[in-house]
Amino acid sequence: MSDQTQELLEYPTVFVKDGVQFVNKCQKPDRKEFIRLSQAVGVGFIVMGAIGYVLKLIHIPLNNILVGAA
Repeated sequence: MSDQTQELLEYPTVFVKDGVQFVNKCQKPDRKEFIRLSQAVGVGFIVMGAIGYVLKLIHIPLNNILVGAA
């Protein structure tokens, strides 16, 4: 029983220790990397928006046909 309690108390300290190590290893991206990442995110937004728009254009008339037929 004592071993289980010891393990449960050990998890938060290990988690905090790993978190601190991760934050210390992280570094701020340089300007070139930031611009590249921003462009990739922007292209992703545009592509997902275009896909949603096309699906909506297909869905509205199809829905009207199905609802109008009933």
